[in-house]
Amino acid sequence: MEASKLPCSFAPFPSSTIISTNRPKCHFAISPGFKNYRDSILQSLISTNLRKKNDRPIQFIRSASASVEPLTKDPAQEELPTSGNSIRRRFLEFYAARGHKILPSSSLVPDDPTVLLTIAGMLQFKPVFLGKVARQVPCATTSQRCIRTNDIENVGRTSRHHTFFEMLGNFSFGDYFKKEAIKWAWELSTIEYGLPAENLWISVYENDEETYAIWHDEIGVPADRIKKMGEEDNFWTSGVTGPCGPCSEIYYDFHPNRGHSTVDLNDDTRFIEFYNLVFMQFNKKDDGSLEPLKQKNIDTGMGLERMARILQKVPNNYETDLIFPIIEKVSELANVSYALADDSTKTKLKVIGDHMRAIVYLISDGVFPSNIGRGYVVRRLIRRAVRMGRLLDIRGDENGNLEGTFLPIVAEKVIELSSEIEPDLKSRKSRILEELKREELRFVVTLERGEKLLDEMLDDALDKAKINSSGPCLSGKDAFLLYDTYGFPVEITMEVADERGVSIDMSGFDVEMENQRRQSQAAHNTVKLTVENGSELTENIPDTEFIGYDTLYSKAVIKGLLLSGKPVVEASQGNEVEVLLDRTPFYAESGGQIGDRGVLKVTDTETLKSAFIEIADVQKSLGNIFVHKGVIKEGSVTVGREVEAAVDAKLRQRAKVHHTATHLLQAALKKVVGQDTSQAGSLVAFERLRFDFNFHRQLLDHELTKIEDLINEWVGDATPLQTNVMPIADAKSAGAIAMFGEKYGDEVRVVNVPGVSMELCGGTHVSNTSEIRGFKIISEQGISSGVRRIEAVAGDAFIEYVSNRDNYMKQLCSTLKVKAEEVPARVGAIMEELRMVKTQVSAACAKTAVYKASTFNAFHVGTSTQIRVVVEFMDDTDADSLKSAAEYLIDVLKDPAAIVLGSCPGEDKVSLVAAFSPSVVSMGIQAGKFIGPIAKMCGGGGGGRPNFAQAGGRKPENLSSALEKAKTDLVSVLSEKAS
Repeated sequence: MEASKLPCSFAPFPSSTIISTNRPKCHFAISPGFKNYRDSILQSLISTNLRKKNDRPIQFIRSASASVEPLTKDPAQEELPTSGNSIRRRFLEFYAARGHKILPSSSLVPDDPTVLLTIAGMLQFKPVFLGKVARQVPCATTSQRCIRTNDIENVGRTSRHHTFFEMLGNFSFGDYFKKEAIKWAWELSTIEYGLPAENLWISVYENDEETYAIWHDEIGVPADRIKKMGEEDNFWTSGVTGPCGPCSEIYYDFHPNRGHSTVDLNDDTRFIEFYNLVFMQFNKKDDGSLEPLKQKNIDTGMGLERMARILQKVPNNYETDLIFPIIEKVSELANVSYALADDSTKTKLKVIGDHMRAIVYLISDGVFPSNIGRGYVVRRLIRRAVRMGRLLDIRGDENGNLEGTFLPIVAEKVIELSSEIEPDLKSRKSRILEELKREELRFVVTLERGEKLLDEMLDDALDKAKINSSGPCLSGKDAFLLYDTYGFPVEITMEVADERGVSIDMSGFDVEMENQRRQSQAAHNTVKLTVENGSELTENIPDTEFIGYDTLYSKAVIKGLLLSGKPVVEASQGNEVEVLLDRTPFYAESGGQIGDRGVLKVTDTETLKSAFIEIADVQKSLGNIFVHKGVIKEGSVTVGREVEAAVDAKLRQRAKVHHTATHLLQAALKKVVGQDTSQAGSLVAFERLRFDFNFHRQLLDHELTKIEDLINEWVGDATPLQTNVMPIADAKSAGAIAMFGEKYGDEVRVVNVPGVSMELCGGTHVSNTSEIRGFKIISEQGISSGVRRIEAVAGDAFIEYVSNRDNYMKQLCSTLKVKAEEVPARVGAIMEELRMVKTQVSAACAKTAVYKASTFNAFHVGTSTQIRVVVEFMDDTDADSLKSAAEYLIDVLKDPAAIVLGSCPGEDKVSLVAAFSPSVVSMGIQAGKFIGPIAKMCGGGGGGRPNFAQAGGRKPENLSSALEKAKTDLVSVLSEKAS
């Protein structure tokens, strides 16, 4: 691996079997962001065992079978040994020197449908732990970026909760086990990081005597600092069934002077757990019994932020150099001093500091704000950060522009700190800042609506209290809506409500919060690992050899058959079957391209009859095994028989054309609308292609035309494609673009259209752009906030599309009796005629409704004040005419008057209108609020101004009783007000 491609961009040591862990003398420079706790950092240096040369023992590489890539850095640029970057580097170096392969952090968007976001360091290794994918190395070490939002309410309030964090980990895939994992964890903690042994406590599973013995007898940890804990604390499970095992945790004791009696390791004021060692050694079966795994694995995790807190000797994770510079930037924008701030202000600063790291890295990994899935996570974090900023009185940007935004300014600080964890963040800077600016400006409007909604909720609570003669109370559901949707902390809602004399149903709020927490934990904080039924099948079936790049036909042997997902030896005519072959020309769905279709044929032999299977789809499963899904149309098939596999050549060509056209489309988009545009998903089908991309606005007509012209120009150039397999580092250095959501190995396939496009892609492609023949965009639309979608056709699908459009035009010309070029003008004239007719009809309907309303008789309500009231049904009058009738009545009846009218203008359709004169409104009766419950009876809703409101519904059968309720309610409330 090249030095530039290492996870932290460090150059490797020269190849050697012996690596010294001695460190050069360092030039210490404390950044401005650390002046307020310089003394504590300097003090920490004294205790980190900065030894002179040859003080540390030489470490020997343990296993020659593993790839070793230790890391180093220019001594002139060496930072503080206790800095976050140094802690990360030293961890990776430590395990590299012990035979571990250093692997990069995987994306925050996992290749795992069971998990919304990457929540643990082990997630990228899940297929290896399950035995679905063969291990590439015996053991590995990583610094993994993680996101968790299940405890978001604790962020900023505790010393250790975060939404974004780094998990340092070392992993063994059947190589070493408990003894080595424990020994190295102790060496790392006490020698490499220099933690005092007397400050370290150990927890073990209560039934795991082997682990206890290693810690006590071999490592030498005193018995009174080893705590045996139950299954809930120290037995790791992936779910109801699946891989599991005991775990052991290392805790740091901040107050050893408190003694060893009645110690509670969960006491956050004294202890912090910083290293967790999971010994994955069992498989939990359906009956709850445990059976030993064939391959015992090690899965560990050390929290980088936690270790930084310990070594930097600061009171919480937020005041480490990983986060504190961000907090300082926010403090500067808020014009406050963190050191002098009260706890409430510090909490707000910490929330922004934490959330901004999560937001920036999520957007960098292609997750953009939306109202669903991962996009909602980003949007929620952004809104919480904006809300906290407003509570800190941050308005506008730092240049005095009150209409500006502050999140992009804070994001720049996050990006500045990213050089070692994610160097590519800087190249994505403009896209990240633009997205943050748009989302913050959008949310400011939402906040104003939320503030208005809170006022309306409090008004409703006060009104209901008067009617019910009870104390005004805001429901827990409403308070949670404000918290979850509009970003209002409940304490702010309580404060505003208290000013208005309204209490809050906090028990109801807690119920809503708990419901969301359970849903969040289910979605965000569970890594499902199960030993699937197919695992036994895969032991006898090797990965499928794909030969479909070079041929559409081959002979193959049936290695497995599945009926309803279960292995069988034989299947017969009519069965829907899944066929596993040793080799295949069929492309299995991946990279956005759908699977091939075709046939499997078995010819007659002396003992066996012929068979014919129609293949409708091909998928990858259980690693790299191709599953051919189809129906046996004739005969029967058995495992072990030879078949002739033939791909439908016409459909394959259509897929190839659309896949290459997709590459050209991405290249054209980058050329026309900007290099920051990136893929967010794709579909390569036989009849069309679909391309999702990150962009903040609708594409203009001239931009779409330019994109089409560019692609068709490239098609006309008849450029031969070049396809090569090369190391991934070489491909990236050559400028190849990675496809969204794909995972790559050390060797990758590069598809190159010289001078136009170069992408990492395993799909099938044309050999020359001229095969595409033509390209046409058929739609462009937004599918979520910040994500657009283009659908297009090429090749045969393009010819069919153009031919169909031509036929439609011929029919239209025949109907309108004009030439094709005259169609737009003729249609425009027809539309204008139709508009004039509709206007005339509406005017006539309004006059009819007004005339009918003039026949209504008003009744009077009230004693001291006589209020004229009309509540009537107006047959099938449309909504606009109903409005005209109500306006007429309120005008002729004079003030005070109250009007409610209803009609059924169509099947399953109800229209309602309420109009109240000024005197009626001044009594506290509002049309908008009055009409809502009436419309609800008709299966609908609505609202409007205090003096005028409209509503609708879908249950005409309930309109009569709804109008009767309106009449009763009006009489009741008006009688009380006018008495």
